[in-house]
Amino acid sequence: MSLSDNIIHLVSQTVHIKSSQVRSVLKLLDEGNTVPFIARYRKEQTGSLDEVQIDTIQKHYHYQLNLEQEKEKIIRTIDDQKKLTPELRIQIESASTLQKLEDLYRPFKPKKQTKAMQAIENGLEPLADWVLKVHPQAEKFANYWQKFRSPEVPDEASARAGVHEIIAQQVADRADFREFIRKYTRYNGYWETKLKEAKKDEKETYKLYYDFKSPFREIADHQVLASNRGEKMEVLTIQLTVDHDPALHYLKKHLLNDQFNDDQVTMIENAIEDSYKRFIFPSIQRELRKERTEQADQQAIKLFGDNLRQLLLQPPLKGKIVLGLDPAYRTGCKLAVIDQTGRVLTKSVIYPHPPASKEKREGAKRDLKQLIEAYQVELIAIGNGTASRESVTFVSEVIRQLDQRVQFIVVNEAGASVYSASEVARQEFPDFQVEERSAVSIARRLQDPLAELIKIDPKSMGIGQYQHDVNQNQLGQALDFVVKMTVNQVGVDVNTASPQLLEHISGMTTATAKNLVALRDEQGSFTSRDQLKKVKRLGPKTFEQAIGFMRILDGENPLDQTSIHPESYSIAEEILSRAGVDRSDLGSDDSICAIKAVDLQGLAEEVNIGKETLSDIVQALLYPLRDIRDLQDAPLLREDVLTLDDLREGMILEGSVRNVVDFGAFVDIGVKEDGLIHISHLYQRDGRFINHPSEVVGIGDIVKVEVVSIDQARGRIGLKQLANHSKKSV
Repeated sequence: MSLSDNIIHLVSQTVHIKSSQVRSVLKLLDEGNTVPFIARYRKEQTGSLDEVQIDTIQKHYHYQLNLEQEKEKIIRTIDDQKKLTPELRIQIESASTLQKLEDLYRPFKPKKQTKAMQAIENGLEPLADWVLKVHPQAEKFANYWQKFRSPEVPDEASARAGVHEIIAQQVADRADFREFIRKYTRYNGYWETKLKEAKKDEKETYKLYYDFKSPFREIADHQVLASNRGEKMEVLTIQLTVDHDPALHYLKKHLLNDQFNDDQVTMIENAIEDSYKRFIFPSIQRELRKERTEQADQQAIKLFGDNLRQLLLQPPLKGKIVLGLDPAYRTGCKLAVIDQTGRVLTKSVIYPHPPASKEKREGAKRDLKQLIEAYQVELIAIGNGTASRESVTFVSEVIRQLDQRVQFIVVNEAGASVYSASEVARQEFPDFQVEERSAVSIARRLQDPLAELIKIDPKSMGIGQYQHDVNQNQLGQALDFVVKMTVNQVGVDVNTASPQLLEHISGMTTATAKNLVALRDEQGSFTSRDQLKKVKRLGPKTFEQAIGFMRILDGENPLDQTSIHPESYSIAEEILSRAGVDRSDLGSDDSICAIKAVDLQGLAEEVNIGKETLSDIVQALLYPLRDIRDLQDAPLLREDVLTLDDLREGMILEGSVRNVVDFGAFVDIGVKEDGLIHISHLYQRDGRFINHPSEVVGIGDIVKVEVVSIDQARGRIGLKQLANHSKKSV
């Protein structure tokens, strides 16, 4: 088996995907194809693997490549030291993880000068080897050490001390010993936290961890991250604890011999205990804490990515005139009205809250009412920041006085201020104040969440868990992958999409996205996909990778508005021909019936096309304007307002999931404070166990809940999910 074949086999075993599929994916990636393109348009080659599976294959392949490179490097290094044995080479070549490789390399790794190294330089290594062997003549150390006397080793005490250090270092460097103690501690150890300095935790944020102990293998991810943060804030101390006796017994069993004399036993036992206490356990403790923290990081990153995807996939409220309201007290509430396409119709500022005078507050009601009536506003999006609760009350009072029906919703404005002060926002609205841009952003978030949120750094959206504590590079890469995957799954209208949206399309870059918009501004709307070939830097390969995800509505060719790739237009035309359907009738009831009547199996055999691709083409012909976001729950719009004082235990309400974390889900029930459905109160169909809240709820889901607890002092609401909801999967 070649190196490449071996790596493919290892990746296949790790990700539980057939070797043939792994090989096809790696070949397609090597040819310059993107993950979204492969997932959508090369299903026959991959066996219909999705984006996450393809990305996982890519990551594990790079891990195995790195592992092989490290093996070669370590073998060369040890060989240069003239210490490479056939057995060691086999062990290195067989290592399946970087951790195992590190253990094997440890004895040969260059170290800072240690007491053991000094003792070896003083010529005591043969004496240490002698101590570890059985001597039939029962020669005593007190006599034998004399052979190693030197100015550096003038007496027996210094000889014993040197031998002690050498044996202790040898024990610490044994790969098999480290592996056993690592595994033993992992399965038998405890994660313990203690209060270090109470005055640094005045709000008692970490009170749960003042005296906390959990089995290492059972500790939850959020507990790891919370205690790590408490340690970083110098509130807590963290230790891994374990019963050391079984570990010491294991080491002694493997190093001691019944035929050793008492002096040998004492020397070796002392060296083992010192090695364990001074070298092995502190090192293993650091490794395991790092290992567990990295696992918690990965879960937090995955959860952030899942939440981000759900947020980006919230369905747009198309064809609505929306008023965005950015709440504030002293500086006034900024308003912006946008039309059905997101174009700003007007902007204004009102002063509905103290310290504004009574006259100004009354004027604010009149002004808002006039704006709503003048522009036929249908929806009001209110930011959830400062003065949000008062603004909701104010808006609900105004719309009760209107003849027309107007609804409102509180929109998560996290990141709006970051966007509003950004270069992107300044270029889009150069004459607007920062707060006015925020009002526009809040309105657009409701009208088309994906198009607006794409302009904002995902880390600013307030949907993560301990997002600032995890590896920022890994978090950034994971979120970028989620954004690209989501944008391509939805697709973009090239005649309205922003450069920020276009640059996430398969194969596109920031430069090509800007070039596309520049050409669009110069020549007007595109009428066919072929015209995109004129965009600078959008060459044949980029066109191939990108074009299937780009839509042209009301263009020359109705197929251009679908997800069908131009490379498959001939197949689509053949289906339409056999169905007797004109392209211009796509989506009509008659065309749907006619297309469904076509013998697709016969067609597949005639034109030699895979059933997966053919199925995708047919679905696109049946429903040319289908938007996967429409599968999600629509936003929960309101006409009245609740306060914490209005709530009673036992009340049944509807709410929208705002955030999902390891221990539950936060839900907007129309009160300023989001309620928490603890994981134990999430609806469990058929009584099944829920490992994680994300299995049953996602951001944007509409859920029916019962109020189970109200903490007025802390502004906390406990909720229980009732059985009206099934998690949407897109």
